[in-house]
Amino acid sequence: MIFSKALAAIVAEFEKLPGIGPKSAQRLALHFLRRPEEEVRRFAETLVEARSKIRFCRQCQAFSESDLCMICADPSRNPAQICVVADVRDVSALERLNEYKGLYHVLHGLLSPMDGVGPGDLKIRELMARLEGGAVEEVILATSPTVEGDATALYLAQVLKPLGIRTTRLAQGIAVGAELDYADQATLLSAFQYRREM
Repeated sequence: MIFSKALAAIVAEFEKLPGIGPKSAQRLALHFLRRPEEEVRRFAETLVEARSKIRFCRQCQAFSESDLCMICADPSRNPAQICVVADVRDVSALERLNEYKGLYHVLHGLLSPMDGVGPGDLKIRELMARLEGGAVEEVILATSPTVEGDATALYLAQVLKPLGIRTTRLAQGIAVGAELDYADQATLLSAFQYRREM
């Protein structure tokens, strides 16, 4: 039970964050109340300043402080490849591999008719504009293997087909080091369907 309206208001704001339930929200609120006022003020000012400075990259729709993000502005990246992802976090995950040297496009979500998210709610128009001119040779669909991710990849593949651009999808299947008998049927089926030549 919370005995302060001000504390309850802080808890309510933290509960709006993704992945934060009531207990975590209360823990965070209490943490900030125990910190020195200057530290809390600095945190709040940093958040407000970042929110005012950060915008969408003109090209890939990732977050950036300038017109182009660091990846799009990097002349060593391959502009003939665009890897389409749902979220900025996916860019970070793929960049940690240090394998992909092309560019990205962030959709900022996935198709989800149940949640009222259609093609117009995603950054698909911006992707299509980037594909004009014929400089892009391959679009890699790197959406998660979920119902929404698969639906988004299928929709994009259909939209891109008339353009004649090579469209690929990340392989799915058994995790490295996993045992076959522990994999569920959907994972095994996916691994079998996306098998590759040796």
